This record gives sequence, C-alpha cells and structure tokens, in this order.
Amino acid sequence: MSAVTEVQNTTTEALAALLDGGEGSLVTLVAGETRVAAHRAVLAAASPVFAAMFAHDMLEASCGQVSIDDVEGPVLRLLVAYTYTLQAPQLPDTAAQLLSVADKYGLSALKAACERQLISQLAVETAAATAVRAVRHSCPDATRAAVAFIKDHLQVMATRGWADAVLEYPQEVNEVIRLLREPPAEASSPTATGGRSTPNSDSQPHSGHSRTPAAAAPPTSARHTPPPDDAAVSRFRSLSEEKGGRRLIKAAKKGAVGEVRLLLAAGADVGARGWGRWTALHWAARRGHAAVVRLLLSAASDPNARDQWGQTPLHFAASCGHTQTAAKLLRAGADRGATDEWGRTPLDITTRQNDQKFVEILRQH
Repeated sequence: MSAVTEVQNTTTEALAALLDGGEGSLVTLVAGETRVAAHRAVLAAASPVFAAMFAHDMLEASCGQVSIDDVEGPVLRLLVAYTYTLQAPQLPDTAAQLLSVADKYGLSALKAACERQLISQLAVETAAATAVRAVRHSCPDATRAAVAFIKDHLQVMATRGWADAVLEYPQEVNEVIRLLREPPAEASSPTATGGRSTPNSDSQPHSGHSRTPAAAAPPTSARHTPPPDDAAVSRFRSLSEEKGGRRLIKAAKKGAVGEVRLLLAAGADVGARGWGRWTALHWAARRGHAAVVRLLLSAASDPNARDQWGQTPLHFAASCGHTQTAAKLLRAGADRGATDEWGRTPLDITTRQNDQKFVEILRQH
C-alpha cells in the first residue's frame, strides 16, 4: 500500500468516526488563555500520543480538556491546523516552539519540517538556542548543522543566547561542547560521506548516514568504554528496586549514557515500568538515544516489551524516524510485525509517514 493511500484511508476513517462521535467527539486544547476545540478522531489519527490519551480516557481527556504546556496560543492553533491538513506551516518565528510540541505528541513529519526551518535560520544570536533545542529533542540534522555553524562562528559563545543556554540547559550545553571538540567526520573515517561514521560494529551497512542524534551517539561506543568503578556504582546500590527503576527510566529518557551505565551496574531493573507502562527502552527508542538503547539491550532489556497500548520500542522508533535505533532493536530480536492496540505495525507507521529509509530497514530485517 502506498503512503498516499495509507494517509487517505486513515483520513477517511477519522472523518467517518466524526459521524458517530456525538457530543463527546470534541475536546478543548488549552494553552494559556487560548482555547481551541478539535475533533478527538482527527487528533488521534495524526498523533499516537493523542490516540493513547483518548483511547484510555486519561484524566485530562475524560474531562474534555487537554492542557498543552509551554506553548503559546498561535502555536497551538498551528498544531491543530496541522492535524487537519497534514501541511507544515512555513512560519519561521514559530518553528522552535512547534518543533517541541511536535516531538511531544509524536508528529514526526511536522518535527522534521520544523527542523529544516531551524537549520535555514541559523545565525550567531540564535545558534546556541538551536543547538540546545536540537539536542533536547533528538534532531540529528539540526544538531550537526548547529555544531558546524558554531565551529565556524566561535563568537556564538560570547552571545547572550549562549549565556542563557548555559544557565537553563547545562546538560545540553555540555553535550554541544563535547561535539564541538570532536574532530571532523572525515578524520574519524576515510569513507565518511556526509553523516558521522564511527568504528561501531552496530553501524548500518546499508545507510549513508544516521538519523540518530549526535547527542545520543558518543564517539566511543558503550561497549568499548571502561567499566564503571565500584565507588561510582555504590551510590546507586542503596536505592530500592522501585527507585532504581524510576531513576533508570528517567536517565534513559534524558539520554544520560553514564548514569544508565552506572544504574545497570548497580542492578537497576530494566523491566521497570513508568507512565503508560513504558520501560526505559521505550523512552530511549522514542528519543533516539542509540547508545542508551545499546546499553539496555546488552542488559537483557526486552525489545518486544509492550506498553499499555501494545506498542513496542520499535513502534516508537518508527514513529520518530530513528533508523539507527530501529536497526539495533531488530538485531536484538524486535518483532517488526508486532501490532499495537490499533492494529498498526512499525512498517504501517513508516509507510504512512513515507519514510523510505526506515521502510527499507524494516524490510531488510
């Protein structure tokens, strides 16, 4: 089935659902003083996060109102417009905020369009903010572009934007600094052709470059780093099983490779579940933290773990377009034919998004 046909079928189903929706078919999205009414079926067809929320009557949705945090009114309206039209707006001033909310609600095509806009807008005053946002939201192309721009314009680190980033997002700035210190891609591999190539046996032989964020792929792979020392591990051994599991999920969500390694060495439960019964591997796959995914899989994390709605980590990687992460999951035994509660396989998701590179990876495995 072609991507166009898939979108047409999904849209048809969403519109048909409106006929029988009755009074409960509408939900109000709230951002500050802005309130926008939208059809649940349309939102759910576009976003797996909204779909899960409405399917299980989460607290906000059951009240007929959903708060969209940290978003201004105009951006909320653009978000809703996108779910109805699937057309990304070409508004430079809103690209940064729209990217954040697109990432939060699993709108990967909109996220990619915003990422391209941010790259086209790189400037000395905005490069620091763009780099930080790219790292926070696992945007590999924007991360590479922002780091390259800063290398060519070192005056960025003397701007107010850089100072603000250091104060508000120290972890992300540290990651940007690490990337700035790395040698050019050509120096690490004579065959590099555009993307960063690392001497990693898990690299995809069929792909010219990786869509995994630079922030999630340190130059030294997790399997070749020295084991954590006992003094560092001992800090986590005193945690209860429940607290250790929660800490592991939080670290995986952030892509904190060092902390994940320490927690695993301390015996943290890789099968621990958080909101929606998401495991640490679900979060790492959704955010595209390839190094964390590799660590979790090496610690026997289940690549076919199901969340509350039957979604596996591979579903999440597919929704967000993280090809390198998907390849690692497939090599670890992830089931590409697994269906979620809505009958979708990872291949169905990538076909609908017309992500040909991801479709190729799934078919090859």
